[in-house]
Amino acid sequence: MVDRNVKLMQGNEACVEAAILAGMRFYAGYPITPSTEIAELSSEKLPRVGGKFIQMEDEIASISAVIGASIAGVKAMTATSGPGFSLKQEGIGYAVITETPCVIVDVQRGGPSTGMPTAPAQGDIMQARWGTHGEHSIIALYPWSVKEIFYKTIRAFNLAEKYRTPVILLMDEVIGHMRERIELPNIDEIEIYNRKKPTCPPEEYKPFEVKAGDIVPEMAGFGEGYRFHVTGLTHDETGFPTNNGQIAERLIKRLVSKIEDNKDDIVEIDEYLLDDAEVAIVAFGSTARSCKAAIDVLRENGMKVGLFRPITIWPLAEKELTELSKKVKRIVVVEMNLGQYYLAVDRVAGRYTKVEKYGRVNGDLITPQEIVDFIKEVYYA
Repeated sequence: MVDRNVKLMQGNEACVEAAILAGMRFYAGYPITPSTEIAELSSEKLPRVGGKFIQMEDEIASISAVIGASIAGVKAMTATSGPGFSLKQEGIGYAVITETPCVIVDVQRGGPSTGMPTAPAQGDIMQARWGTHGEHSIIALYPWSVKEIFYKTIRAFNLAEKYRTPVILLMDEVIGHMRERIELPNIDEIEIYNRKKPTCPPEEYKPFEVKAGDIVPEMAGFGEGYRFHVTGLTHDETGFPTNNGQIAERLIKRLVSKIEDNKDDIVEIDEYLLDDAEVAIVAFGSTARSCKAAIDVLRENGMKVGLFRPITIWPLAEKELTELSKKVKRIVVVEMNLGQYYLAVDRVAGRYTKVEKYGRVNGDLITPQEIVDFIKEVYYA
C-alpha cells in the first residue's frame, strides 16, 4: 500500500506546504530566482484552502501587502532572493516597530546587485540581522534539508505569532532546489501557535499595552470590532506617535528584549560529534551538509572534529558558542561568503579560542574535500 504522506519534495515546495499547514492564508510576492517556485506553488495552492495570492509590482509593495494582511488578522508570507530582500528592508523595519507578525523567506543567490541569479550563496547573513535601520532585534532561521525546511517554516510562523515580530527564513539555492524524501505529518501532529487576541471591550483596547508577566501585547485584527492606530513612528500604548524620549526608549528596549530575553525559547542548534572535538566547524544550510561529510572523513583519519550548526542564525547563540569555545582548540566558520558569520562568532568565541574562517563567493558549493584539506592545515598548525 502506498503511503500518501511520503513524498519526494523540493525544498521550496516543502516551504509552501508547511506554510499552509501553519495557517498561511495570504501571500504577496514578486517572482525572483531561486525562490520563484514558492510564489508559483502558493498561487496554485492557496485558493484551494480559501487563501489569497497576489503578485505585486515589486518587492516593496509585496512586503507592504503582507504587513497589511497580517494587521487584518491573517497569517501572511512573502519570499524573495537577495535583490528583493534588499528592497524589503524598510518594510521589515516597519513590521518590527508595529509588531506585525509575518514570515519573509530569502532563498539566497550570488550578489551584490543582480549578481549570479542561479548560483548558491550565503551573502545575506548580516543583511538578515542588520538590513533594516535603527536599533532592533530579529529572528532568522536557517534549515539544511527539505525536511527541516518543512518544520522550520512552521516554526517561523509560530515564532512570528508568539512574539509579534517578522521572522526571516533563510535558505540558499542548493537547499531551495534540491529534492529529498520527506514524510509529511498529519495536521494533528503539528503544534500551531496563533497570536493572542484581546478579550477586553473594544473601547478599552490598547494595541501596544504590556500586561503583567507578558512582554508581548495582544493583537486584534482590523475588522474584528477593534479600532486602533498603526504607525512606523515611535508610539505609546495606544499606537499614536510620541516624541517623548522616555516612552520611545521604553518601546524600543521592549522590542529588543522580547527576543533577546527569550533566547532559551528561540535559539536552536544542532551538534555533531562535538563531545571530544578539538576543532569545531560552525556552518549552516547546504554548507553544513558538506561540513558533516568532511567531518566523517577527518574522523576516519584520526582527527577529532565536530560540527556546531546554528539553526537559529539570529539571535546569536552566544551562550552555546561561549561554552563551545572553552572546550575546543580551534573554531572554523565555513560559509559561502567572505566571513559574515565569522565576525559574530569571533566576537563571542574569540575570547577563549582561535577562530578562523573559510569561505568563497564564486557561485560554487564548498565541497567536503575542500573542507577536509583546510581543516588538516588548521589541525596540524
